[in-house]
Amino acid sequence: MALFGLFSKEKKESLDKGLEKSKDSFFSKLGKAIVGKSTVDDEVLDNLEEVLVTSDVGVETTLKIIERIQARVAKDKYMGTSDLDRILREEIAGLLTESNAKDTEDFEIPSGKKPYVIMVVGVNGVGKTTTIGKLSAQFKKRGKNVVLGAADTFRAAAVDQLKLWGERVGVPVVAKGMNTDPSAVAFEAVKEGVERNADIVIVDTAGRLHTKVNLMNELSKIKRVMEKVVPDAPHEVLLVLDGSTGQNAVIQAREFTKATEVTALAITKLDGTAKGGVVIGISDEFKIPVKYIGVGEKAEDLQPFNKMEFVDSFFKKN
Repeated sequence: MALFGLFSKEKKESLDKGLEKSKDSFFSKLGKAIVGKSTVDDEVLDNLEEVLVTSDVGVETTLKIIERIQARVAKDKYMGTSDLDRILREEIAGLLTESNAKDTEDFEIPSGKKPYVIMVVGVNGVGKTTTIGKLSAQFKKRGKNVVLGAADTFRAAAVDQLKLWGERVGVPVVAKGMNTDPSAVAFEAVKEGVERNADIVIVDTAGRLHTKVNLMNELSKIKRVMEKVVPDAPHEVLLVLDGSTGQNAVIQAREFTKATEVTALAITKLDGTAKGGVVIGISDEFKIPVKYIGVGEKAEDLQPFNKMEFVDSFFKKN
């Protein structure tokens, strides 16, 4: 049973399917951790700790979850292993609720900011450009006017891929080709967004620069030129992370949050991996809203992240 029923049936089915590998792997490990045990004792908790860490929940977040369960065991005196699924679900839901802002509902954007400017960051290969394409498709479907900026000018493939998405979705793409100044592209994209009275401008940025200092300088420069057109732009800095890389995604998040002020996260490729637990760890560690998750290839498989629906799908028994 869905906890809040906010999702459509199709979205929920897509989420359930997208988390199948993570869920199956987690429950397989959990089953082995409690085999032959009827109560939650120290050995079960030690085994559970290992299950959570190897499911890419992360060490710090795992320790928080274990401490919460220990407190409940101490309070209740007796707790059966049959209760463990329910207790884990409740504690993880509680942790996500504490660490994340309100859920994003149906690709909404704040009112009063037009165009709403989103700067997208992330390393190459995480699905950054594809996420931008899917986002633009979702916004366009909801009647929003979108302009894209191909400011990842260090890779010809990134520029071409964004142009392809623009053609497919039917949104204009501002591009100046490879090896041009990324900030010049960002400037033109925001300017075009204003001239077209666009609702949203999404700007792609370079996935990799040689040092963190270069990355920081480049992103700061892009922000400065955007502000010349729209004073408070960008309104959102969206970091795209590949969920299938597990703890590497956490490392990337650490680097990018040092290099720029990240305000939202998109975690992709959750359908092809058993590492979906990384969403829990990232949400808890960074206290930055996980805004979108990718659970499949289609544009509709990029979904607004709903904490309770995620936990419900993760713990749903087939």
